[in-house]
Amino acid sequence: MSRALQIYNTLSRKKEIFEPLKAPNVGMYVCGPTVYGDAHLGHARPAITFDIVFRYLMHIDYKVRYVRNITDVGHLENDADEGEDKIAKKARLEQLEPMEVVKFYTDRYHQNMDQLNVLHPSIEPTASGHIIEQIEFIKSILENGYAYESQGSVYFDVDKYGLDYNYGKLSGRKTEDLLENTRKLSGQDQKKNSFDFALWKKSDSKHIMHWPSPWSKGYPAWHLECSAMGTKYLGDKIDIHGGGMDLLFPHHESEIAQSNASRGHDPVKYWMHNNMITIDGQKMGKSLNNFITLDEFFTGNHESLEKAYSPMTIRFFILQAHYRSTLDFSNEALQAAEKGMKKLLGVAEIIEKLQPSKSTSINVEGFHNKLYDAINDDFNTPIAIAHLFDLSKIINQVNDGKATLTKSDIEKIKKLYSSFVYDILGLKNDSSVSTDDSLVSDLMETILTLRKNAKDNKDWATADKIRDELAKLNISVKDTKDGADWSID
Repeated sequence: MSRALQIYNTLSRKKEIFEPLKAPNVGMYVCGPTVYGDAHLGHARPAITFDIVFRYLMHIDYKVRYVRNITDVGHLENDADEGEDKIAKKARLEQLEPMEVVKFYTDRYHQNMDQLNVLHPSIEPTASGHIIEQIEFIKSILENGYAYESQGSVYFDVDKYGLDYNYGKLSGRKTEDLLENTRKLSGQDQKKNSFDFALWKKSDSKHIMHWPSPWSKGYPAWHLECSAMGTKYLGDKIDIHGGGMDLLFPHHESEIAQSNASRGHDPVKYWMHNNMITIDGQKMGKSLNNFITLDEFFTGNHESLEKAYSPMTIRFFILQAHYRSTLDFSNEALQAAEKGMKKLLGVAEIIEKLQPSKSTSINVEGFHNKLYDAINDDFNTPIAIAHLFDLSKIINQVNDGKATLTKSDIEKIKKLYSSFVYDILGLKNDSSVSTDDSLVSDLMETILTLRKNAKDNKDWATADKIRDELAKLNISVKDTKDGADWSID
C-alpha cells in the first residue's frame, strides 16, 4: 500500500487521512432502515456503501465494531414531529401488532441483504429495545439546559443551543433560514420555535406504542435513537458515522446537537454520506412512490423492468459509481453492469488455467498499488473496477500466450484478484443459476463441441461459420490451448 486511507469527511468537506484509535479498533455506526415496508434500491446503496468500508477496514487488519440500527418506533410520517408513526400506521392498516410488522419486514430486509452479500453488522440494536438509554439521554440534555418540557413532550431548544454551539455545522444551514423555511404544522404550539425538534413525544389515545417516562406515557423521537444507541455501543466519540445524504439534515444535524448538549462535544470523527439513486433525475423513495423493491428487481416483476436482475448485478451496478455521486437507474445501465460483472467474474476461472513461464512481462506490483490507491482514495470503487478490467485484459493476454507470468506472479495476481473482487467488493458467483442460464451453457457446450469436431476434421469453413454466426448474436468465441472459451459481449 503506497499511502494511508483517505476519507471524505462531510463535516469538513474535504478528504482527510484516516487516523483511527491508537489500538487497531474502529467504531462505525450506520443508520439502518425503518422497517415498515420492503427494501428498495435506495436501501441497497447505503448498505453496500458501508459494507465496502466494513470489508476494507477488516482487510487492512482493523478490528471493527459495526453498529447498524433498526428503527421500529418514533419515525413519524412527515419526518418532523407530527403525523402518525410509520410502523404504527402500517400495523393499524393491516390489523397487526406493531412488532409483527417490525419482525416481518426486518426478516425480509435481512434476506435481501444476504442476497446482496452484505455482511452482517457486529450489533443491530432496535430503538424499542433502548428506551431506558434514550430517557437517560434526554435527562442529561434537560439538566444541561438545552431542552424543555411542554405538555408532556420534551423538545430540544435550538435557539438556546445556538448560543453555545453551531446548529447547522454539518449541513451548512443557519437558524435564521430554518425559521423562514420551517412549515407550521398542527401541534407545534407546544414549541418555543417551530424548528425545535422533539426528544420525547407524549402519546395520544390512538398511539399504539408508548412507554412510561418522567414526563408522560409516550415514545422517543426519531433523532434521539441513534445518539443513544451509538453512545451505548461505541462510546462518546464514534470514528465513522454513515448514512444516506437525505439524513444529513435534520437527522444527523440533530444527532450532533444532542450529543453536544448531553456530552459537551461532537459525537463523530468522520461523517460519511452516500448520494441518492434517481429515476429520470428524481430521487427514488417511498414518499415519491417511484421506488422498485429489491424483490421486484430479483424477479423482474415491475412494469419499469425489462427483465430480472440478479443481486450481484445490483451490487455491481451500485459499485460502478462513487458513493458520493448520484446514481441514475435505467435498464440499459443495469444490463451493462450485468455484462461487465460476468466478464470480471469469468476472469477468475481463467486465472486458474494460467500456465507459468520462466519470466514475467507484466508489472504485477503496479496493479497492486493502483488497486489499493483507488480504495484508499475515499473508497473509489469505480476506479478500482476500471483497474480490475485492465488487469483482466492482461490475464487474457497471458492465457493467449501474448504475455508471460512466473508461477510466483500468477499466485500474486490470483491473491490480488480474489482480495478485490470477492473480499473487498463483495462480488460472488450467484449460487442460484436460472434455468435459462443453465440451458444457454449446455447449448454453448454442444455448439463448441461441434466446432471442435469440424476443426479436428480440418473443416475450416464450418468452424468459421459457427464462430461468425455466434458473433452475430454478440457471443465471442476465443480459441485456447485447451479448446475454446465463450462470452456474451
